[in-house]
Amino acid sequence: MYDFEGDVLIEDEFLRDGLQNEKRLFSLDEKLGFVAALESAGVRRIQLGSFVHPKWVPQMADTDELFSRIDPKAGVVYSALVLNKAGLERALAVGVRHLSISVSASETHSRKNTNRSVDEARAAIVPAIEKALGEGIAVRAGIQSALGCGFEGRIDPDRVAEIAREFAQLGVGEINIADTAGLANPRQVYALCSRLRAEVGEGVRLSLHLHDTRGLGLANMVAGLQAGVRIFDAALGGLGGCPFVPKATGNIATEDAAFACAQMGLETGIDWQALTAPVAEAERLLGRTLPARISHVPPPPWEHDRRETEETV
Repeated sequence: MYDFEGDVLIEDEFLRDGLQNEKRLFSLDEKLGFVAALESAGVRRIQLGSFVHPKWVPQMADTDELFSRIDPKAGVVYSALVLNKAGLERALAVGVRHLSISVSASETHSRKNTNRSVDEARAAIVPAIEKALGEGIAVRAGIQSALGCGFEGRIDPDRVAEIAREFAQLGVGEINIADTAGLANPRQVYALCSRLRAEVGEGVRLSLHLHDTRGLGLANMVAGLQAGVRIFDAALGGLGGCPFVPKATGNIATEDAAFACAQMGLETGIDWQALTAPVAEAERLLGRTLPARISHVPPPPWEHDRRETEETV
C-alpha cells in the first residue's frame, strides 16, 4: 500500500561519490559551477567531497578549498564524508557543519577502504563521532556495504543492526544505510529498514545510499519509502562508484529520484527538469553519456500542461 506522507530529502553526491572514481580531475571552478546548478534546481543538501588522503582519491584533494570558496545559500546544507580523526580535523578547520562519518559492515571492504577490520574501524570512528557532536556538528553515521558486499556477498543483518544501535547510542541524528555495491533488492531493503527503524527509535532518522549497479536502484528507493525512509542519496546524472568495489556503478540519479517522487506526490523541492543542463555539461566534460534516464527523454506530456498552468497563474 502506497501510504506515503512527508517531504523527501535528496542529498546530491555528484561531487563526492560521483567524481571519486573519475580519472579526469575537475577544477575548483568546474565544481563550483555544479554546486551553483544544484542550488538553483532546489537541492537542499549537497555533499561537496570527502576529507581523505589525496594519494588514494586524487579527485578529493581540493575539498578543503572547495568548502572555503562556496557562498552558502540559505536552506542548503553542505556536507562531506570523513573516515577518520585526521579527516575530521580537516573538516573542522574549514568550518563544515554537517558530516557523514562511516564504517563498513564488510570485513574485506573495510580493509580495502580503511586498512582496518570492522571492529578496528568502529573503535576508531567512535571518538571522531563524539568529537564532532561535541563541536555541534550534525553527524550522519553511515554503514557501508550494509546490504551486500562486492567481495563477500551477503552481509548479516544482525551485524548491521549492532552497528546501528551503537551509532544511535552515541546520539547521532541520522544513520545512513549504504548499498555500496548495488546488490540490494526491494524486499531486502524494506525488511532491513523496517527492522532498523524499530531498533534505533523514532529520534534517529534513516537514510539510504543506493547504487543502480543491477537496475534496482529506484525500486529500492520505493521500498525504502514504504519502510518510512525519507532521506536518500543520489548523484547528478547517476554518476558514481566505489574505487574499492569491483564494477560498482553509479548512484541513483538525482533527477530520476526527484522525478519519481514528484510522480508519486512526494515533495523534494527539486526542479528535476532544471538538472538537464548540468547533466549535459557533465557529459561534455567526461566525454560520455551518463546513465540517468529522465535527462535523456522528453518529460511526460502532462508536465508540459502543468508548467503552462503554473506560468499563467
